Amino acid sequence: MRLLRSTDLALRALMRLAVAGESSPTTRQVAADMDVPYTHAAKVVAELTHMGLLTARRGRGGGLTLTERGRTASVGAVVRAFEGEGDVVDCEGAGQAGTPCPLSSGCRLRGALRQAQEAFFAALDPLTVMDIVAAPTGPLLLGIGRAPQET
Repeated sequence: MRLLRSTDLALRALMRLAVAGESSPTTRQVAADMDVPYTHAAKVVAELTHMGLLTARRGRGGGLTLTERGRTASVGAVVRAFEGEGDVVDCEGAGQAGTPCPLSSGCRLRGALRQAQEAFFAALDPLTVMDIVAAPTGPLLLGIGRAPQET
């Protein structure tokens, strides 16, 4: 299974904000840190804000802050929210082909793929955002987007 770019960015943004400490980076800073277009980051930040996982303040002294709900959020729940819980394959023909699969009445693949998808989500459910920023990840995140320190 491959995650959508928005799901990947949502997880990385939550991780980045989890180690931000007292600082409140802006959406533009997070986009630069993650090397993604600002418009893409802004859409993801808007969705994370809507989900109550972060707060976004505008203006001088503004920026993004992870909420307590964001710190304890299940990684599985975040992935589900961004990926959706739809089927991995399009058996009904809603996609580009536009025609239903001729095997849909007797195919066992759809059910097997659904089980695999649920196992994927279930493996992520017990992990929180704070779990995935534990060392050694957290210290690495602190160095993203910053100029190397002179020694």
